[in-house]
Parts: sequence; structure tokens; C-alpha cells
Amino acid sequence: MPSDAVLYQGAALCLTYPDDGFRARLPLLREAAPQLREFVDHAALTSPRELAAHYVQVFDFEDRHSLYLSRWHDDDTRRRNTSLVRFEELYRVHELEFAGEEPPDYLPAVLEFTARTGNLDLLCEYRGVLDRLRARLADFGTPYASVLDAVCATLPTASGGRA
Repeated sequence: MPSDAVLYQGAALCLTYPDDGFRARLPLLREAAPQLREFVDHAALTSPRELAAHYVQVFDFEDRHSLYLSRWHDDDTRRRNTSLVRFEELYRVHELEFAGEEPPDYLPAVLEFTARTGNLDLLCEYRGVLDRLRARLADFGTPYASVLDAVCATLPTASGGRA
């Protein structure tokens, strides 16, 4: 398991819809993953209704902020389906069955997979996507950008070093 497993699991939580259980996990998340404090502090100070509305505005109404990694590469439905199968196969290789409501390329699912297995392959393969998403979130002015900042800081750059 990578030393950043807690960060990846926490980032997965931060990037999912902020339901009722989300707020209860914030104190633990703040202590366990200090890299996420900027977002966690914002979430703690924002009303549940406002935070949920902001999440919908950022991720549901803005295709430019898609959390579905293969959508960034695969405009063609057949190619995207092939990519989704590949995600599921990698999960199975690690003895994990993907049973989420979202497709297997959903970034929070990929982050949880990485936290559980230590396998960075998908995050590294989609590093360019993560960088573009991070930049778009920053340009949009949302605190969600700081979550991507923390994740990207743990990944090798194109030259193989840490960001």
C-alpha cells in the first residue's frame, strides 16, 4: 500500500457528492490527511445545502470538469467502452470487484482502488487528465482544485520524478 493511501482515500471522499455522512467524516479526514485541509476546512465552514449545490454546479453542470477519466480521451463510445472494460479488468487482477453506481473510470473509484492496492498505474496513465482537470477547477475558482493539487503532488511527473 502506498504511503499516500490515506490521502487517496480522503481525496476520493472529497470528490464524491457531499451527502449527510460526508460532514461527519470531516474531522477525521482533517487529521488523517493534512494535504486536504484547505478543502476540508472549506467544506466544514460551508452549509450542507450550499456545498451540495456547489458540487452539482462544478461536476454535474460542467462537462469541462468531468470526473470520468476516459471521457477526456475517448470521445467515441466504443473506445470508451473498451477503456471501461480495461479499468474493470485491472480491478479484478487485484481481486476487487467493481460494483459502484458510477462507471469504473470515476475518479473517486480510481482513487479508492489506488488506496486499497497501492497500484498507481491508472493515476499515472491519466496524469495529464488530472493536470487538466486541476487547472480547469482552479480557473473555475473552486476549492475542489486543492484536492487535485494534493493528489497530483504525489504522482511522478512525465520525467518520472515527483511533482
